[in-house]
Amino acid sequence: MQPPSRRTFLALGLITLTAACTTGTDGATPPDPKASGPDTDHPVRLRAVAATDTLLAAYDALLTTPGDRTPLLQTLRAETVQHRAALAQGLPTSSTPPATPTPSSTTTPATLAALEHRTAQSHLADLSAARPPLARLLASVSAANTLHATALGAPVEQPTPSPTPGTTTPGTPLPALQKALSAEHAAVYGYGVVGAHLPDDQQRTDARTAYAAHQSQRDAWQRLVTTLGATPTPAAGGYRLPFPVTDPTTATNLAAHLETSLTTVYADLVADLPAPHRPTAASALRDCTLRAHRWGAPDTPFPGIPTPLPTPTQS
Repeated sequence: MQPPSRRTFLALGLITLTAACTTGTDGATPPDPKASGPDTDHPVRLRAVAATDTLLAAYDALLTTPGDRTPLLQTLRAETVQHRAALAQGLPTSSTPPATPTPSSTTTPATLAALEHRTAQSHLADLSAARPPLARLLASVSAANTLHATALGAPVEQPTPSPTPGTTTPGTPLPALQKALSAEHAAVYGYGVVGAHLPDDQQRTDARTAYAAHQSQRDAWQRLVTTLGATPTPAAGGYRLPFPVTDPTTATNLAAHLETSLTTVYADLVADLPAPHRPTAASALRDCTLRAHRWGAPDTPFPGIPTPLPTPTQS
């Protein structure tokens, strides 16, 4: 990849884009004073909590036998406890009994990884049934579940193919799509800089792969915006980097920064999009979460949600 021109420097789109979170920062569903009738999120939360309780029981079963993986399992379990607390917000305590250990000789890291993957998919299956803030939380927790599965030895999931603009939904928020498009423009530029400062090894190969993935996602958003009858936001002539990039270390730091910033963009987009389009944004959130981890970004229990939820006191 050739580094892009640096003659024109504007504010890096991803920095300003991640500052504006349209659905809050804690992932919880705020009370809706206009809502009437039963809470439509209630059954979604119950399903999500039940799936998370099953995960916690599997962690407890595996932790009954200490081993080399015990510190990792304890860390992942602690994050899963945070997931449960977030997903259970607003539910009566009596309806969400805490998980209890179920020792089983058949629980292995591989079976736990598979269970994390199934839990991630179950959260995504409920995206269309959830109100926007809960959909955002489900997508974030699903991305974390996928990262857990990878840490436990599951194969790294391949990026989801970018969507085609064949089906649009009335009310699709154009500003949110343009924001995602602008973020991808900045990411494409940023990866040009990243690739120019990496040696010709696996890291540069990873950078090329990520560069192509962001080009594909950018093109997909451009097609979708065009389908909606609008003019896609063009790329800027250049972007101001968040810090100087002069060597492989700062190049990998930039890659981690780009992917982490994009997780916030896509978590917000899950909440902004109509239900039929939420899986696309959730898949992009997952892919960026995995790439951020690969580039060395710190893992978080809630990818894309900047302010973590309060750590629950119960274990």
